[in-house]
Amino acid sequence: MDKYEEMRVFTAVAEAGSFVAAADTLGISKAATSRHVSDLEQRLQTRLMHRTTRRLSLTQEGEVFLARCRDILASIEASEAEISTRSGSASGLLKLSVPVSFGVKHLAPLWSEFLQLHPRVLLDVQLADRVVDLVEEGFDLAVRIARLPESSLVSRKLASTRLVLCAAPHYLQRRGTPRHPSELAQHDVLAYSLLTTGEQWQFTGPEGLVPVKIRPRMWTNNGDTCLAAALSGTGMVLQPDFLLADELASGRLVEVLPQYRSIELGIYAVYPTRKFVSPKVRALLEFLSGKLSKPDWLGMPGKS
Repeated sequence: MDKYEEMRVFTAVAEAGSFVAAADTLGISKAATSRHVSDLEQRLQTRLMHRTTRRLSLTQEGEVFLARCRDILASIEASEAEISTRSGSASGLLKLSVPVSFGVKHLAPLWSEFLQLHPRVLLDVQLADRVVDLVEEGFDLAVRIARLPESSLVSRKLASTRLVLCAAPHYLQRRGTPRHPSELAQHDVLAYSLLTTGEQWQFTGPEGLVPVKIRPRMWTNNGDTCLAAALSGTGMVLQPDFLLADELASGRLVEVLPQYRSIELGIYAVYPTRKFVSPKVRALLEFLSGKLSKPDWLGMPGKS
């Protein structure tokens, strides 16, 4: 008695709508297909299908059983695939999408080590701050820095980053240091144009949430450009601590309004599906999780 085979054949017949079509799909005879379904009904002591010379339909019990069979067969398939991918070695082309500034500063130094650990892997690392379509554009994995919305994609959190308001000391000497976020409207601001909150910066302080409408002196879609302009004294920036840590530690930039904290974002590895995770993707997930578990920007002043 092969319960798995009975369920597989029953599901194929129900989905194909006939014993002949199911037999062709399964590569077995019509007689064998019919026998499996009959044996199943006999064992369950329940009629699962109505059969006539012209059509085949499921009974109410058959509908319920079909749903259970699909779940069981899918679970078996996923389990086999997981074991297969776990036992395989990482190999082949691994196509990644990573944010520009984070990719250059924190990921670029890691790729050589990853390739040494996995000599059969080829890396294609694409740097872009836009949100790529992983499936449509053929990416195996993307690193995203965001508050992730609901999605059909699968994600693993690698680290966190906090947006920090800061400026060069000579800018603050020239323009003064604000004492409340509302005063930012009177300051030169360098805005990151891809920030999801747009031209409204958000802070949380003693009085709770404080949204601030800003009037940018400059917009750019690149964090390093914001940073360079801030270092030259052009204005204030709100950028992630992973980009600012060295400049804040050296005093080239100063955190402004530290009692008002801006939003925190997750740094995620995002990939299309949990069902069939290839060895190369699994290897990269474990590697990045290990390397970013204690990120170096956590040591910056004021970081909790």
